Amino acid sequence: MLSLEHTIFSAREAGFDLCGAAPCHPQEQARRRFEEWLREGCDADLQYLRRNIDKRFDPALLVEEARSVIVCAVNYKNDTSLGYPAGCSAPRIASYARTADYHRSIREMLRDLFALLEKRCPGLRGRAFVDSAPLAEKCWAREAGLGWQGRNSLLVTPQFGSFVLLGELVVNAPFDRYSEPCAEQGCGSCRACLRACPKGAIGERRTIDARRCISCLTVEAGDGPRETCGWLFGCDLCQSVCPYNRAAPLHTNPRFDPLFDPRELSDEWWNALSEEEFDRRFADTPMARGGLPRLRRNLGSGR
Repeated sequence: MLSLEHTIFSAREAGFDLCGAAPCHPQEQARRRFEEWLREGCDADLQYLRRNIDKRFDPALLVEEARSVIVCAVNYKNDTSLGYPAGCSAPRIASYARTADYHRSIREMLRDLFALLEKRCPGLRGRAFVDSAPLAEKCWAREAGLGWQGRNSLLVTPQFGSFVLLGELVVNAPFDRYSEPCAEQGCGSCRACLRACPKGAIGERRTIDARRCISCLTVEAGDGPRETCGWLFGCDLCQSVCPYNRAAPLHTNPRFDPLFDPRELSDEWWNALSEEEFDRRFADTPMARGGLPRLRRNLGSGR
């Protein structure tokens, strides 16, 4: 049996800012909402979202003898998360993409956390998830007490707003006690994120229409030019206006220190960039996923 108190302490030791745990069970209500979202076509051309729906909402189908879901979060807020200075004409890049690829960083942190837990619970088995397999991570984050799903569909935590990245361990052991699920919907009457989205991608039911979302349009593959409103990769607009985010502290984990400053990189710099230089400067960041040809497509999509 795992101790919740020890797990939270160990998660901090591994570099996470928040941690909680919830018992495994099928997420039926969340699955119904997700399937309705798919029927409305809001997934655009992200066909992978239509695969393995059963597994997405039942961790027992992902991990044999699954008993518990451990959800961890780390703050990544940096000095461009809340926007760019007036007069800055450089193409904008989502602040999470300025760091080393979070998939690798968080997976290493989860590995360290699992090793700490295994010392206290011999025979522990499990699997780590960082966007690597279908898992309804925001649902589990709410059940693990980390926060609620904001109007922009992202997880909002009281301490760090939505500038957090998530990772999960699904394990075969129960806990001595589980975290209290987050019952509040802390957004209240605030609609700042809806007003901030220039494409109207945020729905009334805390959902995102990927056909309109700048982040999806700039990061995911697709043919032809797209209106990106000055964003080269990703988008922070709906997060930068959130009161919780404006009050949140900057990150403290050095794994999430920025590796470059997009404010220094003009349109001309990006157009002159070679493939070799792109690989040298951005291979370790989420920008590598886009590739230089796609970034140039975004660059030519207008402001």
